[in-house]
Amino acid sequence: MSKRRTKSDQNKPDGSRSKKRRMKKSQMASAILEVFRSEPREIYNYKQISRRIGIEAQVQKLMIADILADMALEGMLGEVERGRYRFNNLGTMAEGIFQRRSNGKNMFVPDDGGPSIFIAERNSKRAMDGDKVRVQIFARRKRSQPEAEVTDILERVERTFVGKLEVAKGYAFLITEDKTLANDIFIPKDKLRGGKNGDKAIVRIVDWHAHAKNPLGEVVDVLGQSGTNTAEMHAILAEYGLPYKYPVAVEKAAAKIPDRIEAKDMEDREDFRGVLTFTIDPADAKDFDDALSARKLPDGSWEVGVHIADVTHYVRPDTTIDKEALERATSVYLVDRTIPMLPERLSNGICSLRPDEDKLCFAVIFVLDANAGIKSSRIIRTAIRSDRRFTYEEAQAVIESGRGDCSNELAALNRLAAKLREARFRNGAINFDRYEVKFDIDDTGRPTGVYFKEAKEANKLIEEFMLLANKAVAEYIGKRSDKRQAKTFVYRIHDLPDPEKMEHFSLFVRRFGYKLKADGEGAELSKGINKLLDTVKGRPEENLIETLAVRAMQKARYSTVNAGHYGLAFKHYTHFTSPIRRYPDMMVHRLLERYMKGGRSVLKEKYEEMCEHCSRMELVAAGAERASIKYKQVEFMSERLGMTFDGVISGVNEWGIYVELNENKCEGLLPIRDLHDDYYEFDDKNYCLSGRRRHNVFRLGDPIKVRVARANLERKQLDFALVDSD
Repeated sequence: MSKRRTKSDQNKPDGSRSKKRRMKKSQMASAILEVFRSEPREIYNYKQISRRIGIEAQVQKLMIADILADMALEGMLGEVERGRYRFNNLGTMAEGIFQRRSNGKNMFVPDDGGPSIFIAERNSKRAMDGDKVRVQIFARRKRSQPEAEVTDILERVERTFVGKLEVAKGYAFLITEDKTLANDIFIPKDKLRGGKNGDKAIVRIVDWHAHAKNPLGEVVDVLGQSGTNTAEMHAILAEYGLPYKYPVAVEKAAAKIPDRIEAKDMEDREDFRGVLTFTIDPADAKDFDDALSARKLPDGSWEVGVHIADVTHYVRPDTTIDKEALERATSVYLVDRTIPMLPERLSNGICSLRPDEDKLCFAVIFVLDANAGIKSSRIIRTAIRSDRRFTYEEAQAVIESGRGDCSNELAALNRLAAKLREARFRNGAINFDRYEVKFDIDDTGRPTGVYFKEAKEANKLIEEFMLLANKAVAEYIGKRSDKRQAKTFVYRIHDLPDPEKMEHFSLFVRRFGYKLKADGEGAELSKGINKLLDTVKGRPEENLIETLAVRAMQKARYSTVNAGHYGLAFKHYTHFTSPIRRYPDMMVHRLLERYMKGGRSVLKEKYEEMCEHCSRMELVAAGAERASIKYKQVEFMSERLGMTFDGVISGVNEWGIYVELNENKCEGLLPIRDLHDDYYEFDDKNYCLSGRRRHNVFRLGDPIKVRVARANLERKQLDFALVDSD
């Protein structure tokens, strides 16, 4: 007999579709609660409830009477008169943010900072992820999690979804892998904006009727055919709410900015156009933020100028370009492209410190002795003319050979940078000297190979002088000899590591035979971490231990409250050296200009809000960058299905084992469902999966051999299979 429901069944109240069935007590309780919640003003006895949920057996009717009495005792129902009940609608009302999840585990996050509360889909009122809502918190049942129901949607978040269009003859759907939405989005044919079957598109939900399975949407933009490189990269940006093109109004405003330097632009500037100056950047860079000038002084000391593009000379506060830059807050670096914070006319042209062009800068000029001790420093505005554009590789070749353009200056700066670096580590800075995984990309954007990029002397040279300039600027504002309070400023801060995370990290490294004291003071702890990182260098577990050490650290962020920078061991630190690609650096430039002219302190609350926004956007951009790397990893490994690789277990959780391949550092999942030799349980304290019968254990850091089983580009998901289980 067919189990398919008839139309007449579908129109009956929940629970009444199968009159003959016997229900478990827990099922009865859920059905009863649903009746009362759907009609909170109605009064019912056990017979009426039995009819509503389709119960006929007398034994089960009596069970319902018991459940009603229990619910009244727990405060979920109120007994209006003997044996007659009404929903207890006296639960707390609260406001907060709704979090929608595709697995149905929706949550409400109260504004008052209380614990999150579960909201079943039937009680969500079709609220979307991020919506501001008002909820009613139900009276809590014994031994069950608290629940709530959305009563009002107070503020809708402007939200779009990215996916692949599935276009049929009379209708279309957006198929999305979004983690906040389980349902595909229905799109009328007249709302497709030219989208075709298989196109990647951005869709806005315009309605979602209470009884409709799928939300109703309209196409906002068509990104291109699914699987093409540009469409997929733009889709990643859209998924993270990041722009993938510039508004026309911003481009027009940039086009009006003159690219010629006038006499008035040189007022109050020191002219460094006659001093040897050069840039050192990645080979594919176009936005040159910083340049170094170098000249040896008669007493043998070196004058080193750190010249930074004077972006705020061209981008004035509250202009169209400035507002767009603040909204973006940062440039975004995907695997194959840069999405600049500023229009390309500025970022790659007018502001970029290109060779053989006069440029305006904000600079810190240092005089350093032979041991890199600072004899003097000053913050000024300058005009420069870069003599040479070095790539890191070209500068490194000059440093190593001692021959070529600027060889004497590069050698001197390299010696000074090494001294500065040594001093930082003596003072407690942490040496996270990690390599980057890069892809060789062909003309179509397809990855053809993987290589590892290590920071060599040329990279470290630039790093040290940028750190020195950032520190000097922060100290100029924040370090006071008198007792007066420092003026409001933008700092880059990094808090002490989380003690609990450090304790777990310390316990983990013991498995490899290493020791780390997790409860030391700041400098003592950082020196212990550096010793550990030096010890593991070149060993199979190096990358894993460095990754876990980074995870144990706090996230660096922007703030007007100077808490110091633990990782760099600086009491004062800011971001001054990259205004083309970071908005906080523009904020710092403007505040410097204001305070150097004797201006009053700015409103702290306003700048703290801007700091929080920039910190938030930095994390969003980092997420998009990781997603683009993950996409290329899956794309690269999709041509290696069935091949076996050696790897290391880089993560363990309740749904499986993450494995990082030794050869190319691509990471994928070995799902727990594919481990057929035993029933495995997740042990979160020991970072492992343990077999119940055979007691096999998969631990974080263990070597493992896997086969590439599946590569799903839509989900950016790479699945492995255990070779030993074949």
